Amino acid sequence: MKKYFLPILAAFLAVGCSAAPSATTETTTTGSTSSVATTETKTPAATESTKTAPSEQESTTKPAQTATKDQGPSDGKGEKAVITTSMGVIEIEFLSNKAPNTIANFRKLAKLEFYDNTKFHRIIKGFMIQGGDPNTKPGATGQPGTGGPGYQVKAEFNDTKHLPGIVSMARSSDPDSAGSQFFIVHEAAPHLDGGYTAFGRVIKGMDVVNKIANVETDGGDAPLTPVVVKSIRIVKK
Repeated sequence: MKKYFLPILAAFLAVGCSAAPSATTETTTTGSTSSVATTETKTPAATESTKTAPSEQESTTKPAQTATKDQGPSDGKGEKAVITTSMGVIEIEFLSNKAPNTIANFRKLAKLEFYDNTKFHRIIKGFMIQGGDPNTKPGATGQPGTGGPGYQVKAEFNDTKHLPGIVSMARSSDPDSAGSQFFIVHEAAPHLDGGYTAFGRVIKGMDVVNKIANVETDGGDAPLTPVVVKSIRIVKK
């Protein structure tokens, strides 16, 4: 079963760690879920490294800047995504000239209400929060961190820096394995630059991202109290 891990694993690989980042949960942070990682399966090594890798990043890459308009032109269609969570609302705008196919896929899934009632299943304070896995919906039987839309989207790596507030796609070790899982950067993660498809940035609700990033988690970076994505809607700015 393919899992999406976040960039954290990538960091580990960079320093010679044996655990490879995985897209376990489409994902995003430590390298555990298809969120932002790049390992294909969630191995014990990858899971154990989740907590240590982020702390290493936190001590060396904590930037004073956040994602701003210098990251690239915003969406030409004048649309934004409104993510309504159990802890508040996050609004993101798209980087239209950076990842058009990824944005089109995200828009499509949002309009199909694919993301409704999913959860942020992987949270690493100082790194990222990851969600978008249909296996986290009520009644789902699949393993959280391994789900997707049933197809993959070709990578659109670009020059966007993974600064706080940047929204990027989680994947497995296969660069073209992203599907629906995404992550929002909490604190700068330069080891992800050029290796994950960044496609948006938070324009409102970074305080909500901070609150989510600070929830208590278990040893596998899963929140002890579920953080629910009630809906994602595409609306005019």
